[in-house]
Amino acid sequence: MAQNYEIPTPKKRLLSLQMDPAKFEKATDEEKKQQDVMAESTTFFKDGMRRLRKNPLAVFSIIVLLLIILTMIFAPVIVPYGYDEIISVEGVRDKQAANLKPFEYSAKEQAYMEKYNVKVFPHILGTDELCRDYFIRVVYGTRVSFMVGIFAAVMVAVIGTVYGAISGYAGGRVDLIMMRIVDIIYSLPDLLIIILLSVVFKETMDFSKIPVLGKLGTNMVSMFIVFGLLYWVGMARLVRGQILTIKQNEYVLAAKSMGASSGRIIRRHILPNCLSVIIIMTAQEIPTAIFTESYLSFLGLGVSLPMPSLGSLANAARSGMQSYPLKLVFPAVAIILIVLSFNLLGDAMRDAFDPKLKN
Repeated sequence: MAQNYEIPTPKKRLLSLQMDPAKFEKATDEEKKQQDVMAESTTFFKDGMRRLRKNPLAVFSIIVLLLIILTMIFAPVIVPYGYDEIISVEGVRDKQAANLKPFEYSAKEQAYMEKYNVKVFPHILGTDELCRDYFIRVVYGTRVSFMVGIFAAVMVAVIGTVYGAISGYAGGRVDLIMMRIVDIIYSLPDLLIIILLSVVFKETMDFSKIPVLGKLGTNMVSMFIVFGLLYWVGMARLVRGQILTIKQNEYVLAAKSMGASSGRIIRRHILPNCLSVIIIMTAQEIPTAIFTESYLSFLGLGVSLPMPSLGSLANAARSGMQSYPLKLVFPAVAIILIVLSFNLLGDAMRDAFDPKLKN
């Protein structure tokens, strides 16, 4: 019959590098149970998304934005009208189709349906003063405003992150010079620069042959340039402030001692720890860019006609506000929904992804 023998623990010898066995104790039953109930390991992104899904305002904002995106994608496929198409009946322009109410038909359209016993696709939001379907124009205007916001936010995030990371990590005189450049850019009037660039581009450059920019016009090109030149300074300052704190940590010093280059340290060790701030700032930059495009289009400095935007639609509806107030309500509601959803989503992402707000 086999016998179990307990191996004695060797005693620590004098002047030996052996760890003292007396410092180690066996785990108790409670400590073993605590190990079983510990939370599963997760990544930063999964943990943030889990907390984001628990926020009702964030879920509401995501649902609203998804509905807007689905409408922008599928509405032009379903609705048979174009954003610049004038309503016609049997190939003849229908002048009676101006300023129709939602789901209202003109007299010619009603006569056409009775004559051929067919159903004409309804004007969901009515028509404008030039006999164009207003719903499809609001959809295309939402497309323009939405894409401007996304493009501007991505551009601001990339330029601001790179500039702020270099300035914060380099420090010293480099940081001083780069931040003074930021201060100078802060003092430049963005609206004046957009106007000046629009005038210069109209006289010197032709964007009509470029597929996307040709439809948007020189004003939108000027706006994109101003976004790239001026609007990234807030992101740069925020990233710089984060990096000034993070670069003092021990793991950055360990990476330097192992011979890692500055670019690798910034990419692999510093920027991942700034990811929450970058995500939050980018999400909050989208409504800012959309609102900027809307009021510039309202002033006539946005997309070129006949391409609509929410701001230009609101400006066009301003003249008939007393007779046809719905023409102003529809683009205004679209602007409010997009800006409010992104603002709520940005606040929820700040609460979910900021490590300091976990508790």
